[in-house]
Amino acid sequence: MSERVVADVAPVEYAVAVDRYLAEARLREGSRRVYRISLAGWAWPLVDRERPTGAMRRGAVPPVVPLAVLDHKDAGHRLNNAVAARLRGAEVRTVSRELSALRGAVGWWRRRDWISADPTATLTCGPERPIAARTLTDAEVGALFGAPAGLREQALWHLLRDSGAAAEAVLGLDAGAVDLRGRRARTGGGVVIEWSGRTNDLLSWLMAGRGHGPVFRTDRRAPEGTPPADICALSGRGRLSYRRAAELFTEHTRRLDAAGHGWMLHQLRRVPSGS
Repeated sequence: MSERVVADVAPVEYAVAVDRYLAEARLREGSRRVYRISLAGWAWPLVDRERPTGAMRRGAVPPVVPLAVLDHKDAGHRLNNAVAARLRGAEVRTVSRELSALRGAVGWWRRRDWISADPTATLTCGPERPIAARTLTDAEVGALFGAPAGLREQALWHLLRDSGAAAEAVLGLDAGAVDLRGRRARTGGGVVIEWSGRTNDLLSWLMAGRGHGPVFRTDRRAPEGTPPADICALSGRGRLSYRRAAELFTEHTRRLDAAGHGWMLHQLRRVPSGS
């Protein structure tokens, strides 16, 4: 017999249910923040509204959603459409993580008898969109490098294309491990990343005056609980995450993509010749 939690008074609003779930969840503060963002994102599709993207995403306030909406017979259909829409502008791994957060919350709410249905039961990111999409052509990359974007984005994109290194390794670089004169850097795992002249210029400008902390920083100060190694001592800003870097890349490339969806960050990585 499966274990059931003694029922307590169910909250009326989805947002309050999220707060109570996260208050009880055994999560580190950084993970709790990611879960909160993920769960808030599902509020829009639950009331049949499109979630904000791009610049509109910053500071957007989720709609008020009755928790009982999750028991409606069309809740699963709405969430399924939301997953499909999300996959057009985000990595499969990102959508999977967001869906996992929702499943965890739904299971917790059901054990308390706050809701009875599981609208996530049939949801999947599906195998039809593999993580390994085609690599961008040189022409597409040329258009990207000519697009209006900030120094941080251009330095990151050039470094990924130039070095062929994985985005996670590049985003994990610390300024103290970068040798601009030698045009190389060593990751925390001991892997050496190398690049050429134009990329070196961009990195030099990006890192001007910084000898420690993350090379690629967020636009805002790091939230409480961020590991010290992921905070810039000069500005207090945190390390740019893969999730945010991927979102920005898709936003910037939407107008360059013939399908209008935007490209995925891993498509920028050059495939070594002979592979």
